[in-house]
Amino acid sequence: MAQMLAFSGFLAVLLRAAILCLQTVVIGGLFFFILVARGPQNRGETLLESGWKLIRWSALGLALSQALFLITNSAALTYSTGIPLGQVFSASFFWAGLVAVASGFAVALWPVGLRQSMNLVVLFPAALILAASVMTSHSASRMEDRTLLMGLTASHYLATATWIGGLPYLLLAWKRIPDKEVQIRVMERFSRLAQASVAVLLLAGFGMAWVLVGSWSAMYGTAYGVMLAAKVSMFAALLLLGAANFYIVRGLPRDSGRGAKSLARFGEAEIGIGLAVILTAASMTSQPPAADLTEDRLTFEEIAARYAPRIPRFSSPPLNEISESTEELIKRAKVEGKPAPTSFVPGQWDIDFNTWADKAWSEYNHNCAGFVVFLLGILALLSRSRYFAWAKIWPLAFLLLAIFLFFRADPENWPLGPNGFWESFQQTDVLQHRAAVLLIVVFAVFQYRVEMKWVKSMTAALVFPAVCMLGGMVLLTHTHALSNVKEQLLVDMTHTPLAVLAVYAGWSRWLELRLPEDNGTRKYVAWIWPVCFILIGLLLMDYHEM
Repeated sequence: MAQMLAFSGFLAVLLRAAILCLQTVVIGGLFFFILVARGPQNRGETLLESGWKLIRWSALGLALSQALFLITNSAALTYSTGIPLGQVFSASFFWAGLVAVASGFAVALWPVGLRQSMNLVVLFPAALILAASVMTSHSASRMEDRTLLMGLTASHYLATATWIGGLPYLLLAWKRIPDKEVQIRVMERFSRLAQASVAVLLLAGFGMAWVLVGSWSAMYGTAYGVMLAAKVSMFAALLLLGAANFYIVRGLPRDSGRGAKSLARFGEAEIGIGLAVILTAASMTSQPPAADLTEDRLTFEEIAARYAPRIPRFSSPPLNEISESTEELIKRAKVEGKPAPTSFVPGQWDIDFNTWADKAWSEYNHNCAGFVVFLLGILALLSRSRYFAWAKIWPLAFLLLAIFLFFRADPENWPLGPNGFWESFQQTDVLQHRAAVLLIVVFAVFQYRVEMKWVKSMTAALVFPAVCMLGGMVLLTHTHALSNVKEQLLVDMTHTPLAVLAVYAGWSRWLELRLPEDNGTRKYVAWIWPVCFILIGLLLMDYHEM
């Protein structure tokens, strides 16, 4: 049951993220055609057709994601609490979800004739989608300041949609509108809309933080505050990219070719980081607001004591002091004729699953992996200079990580533990680790060939930044089910910066590859991602649980 609830919680975060992302694209697209590319002379048949295809598929995905979200949450609620389905069906979150599903299908099936006119009627289902999302947010669940918070949340969602959700359609306009003057006019309109959206986002975000966080101590003392800090950090990166696009748009009439291409590349990064921000917001919905957690907050002294710099642990603890795995306990129970439970129940086993040796082994794994990532970052940084051309071997550092994981990741299995080499493959988690090792090896060789220019495809070159971005976004949804809330937060305070740095690394490398060669910004972003890897390595080497 505990495993099912943990999985359903993780799935709920992913579905919530999908819902927020898809509603942003749907609403952003509708407002783009009504406010930015308004009038037949500014949109053209090709742009309207491509744009509506994106709106339609996003709306369909929104409806399906919302339906799956309702099924998952309803099943978890009835299974964990015993509440009858009839009561679940009468809950406000269920009816809000049904409205979102119906509205998503309405947009997806919008009549072709009405698509051509793009009148304000199409905003009605969009407004219902927005209202349904607000009704399932933290704002709607509060007893105090509910109306104010719901208004701020709606403004926040709408501003996100008109800015981040409108960017894919701006890129479509750049590709589909042949007339350069019309293209520039559309970009200028979108720039003004984005500026207004940023102002609304800042004001609404500040108002929501004032109520839902409440104090500076809650920013670093609660999980909600830590995730909000990550969100603010990535929002700052979005502002930098938006500022770059603003200056590009101002110069478009003089240099529309090179400037428009740079704007498109910065727009790609804005979309990606914006999706990471939305994913972070979805993760925050699984946490109670910081203002409600007045007890057991982390103090600054506790954080400083845990993360005070110390020598990394590069030696593992004695294997005989590490707790036995669940599989070994079940084997022993069967040999002794005792019942073997299918799930862990606290107090049922006469053993401590979180001994100093278990923590030391976790620190050892993190610290050693951090050293490899740090070495990779140093080599990548040196490779930026023509004096260290040999440092282009930096992708091969992944081979060191693969070797370490293969031999040292699982202490209960070959070559360290009692389980033999082939026997260890029967365990799902070990099989996943071995598969990950194989993927790391393949990735190291592949990226080395790309770095050495043996593979010259741009698609191949973009695999590395895409993996960084995806890894960071997945890590933003990663949670730890520890019984001690403070211990959970202390661990998350390490993993959240790692996720943000991975997102930065991915998109800086993406811009290095995609920006025009004569763009002056390209040489600066080329130094960002190696520094991100160096910082990731330092954070991992300073990781400790004691």
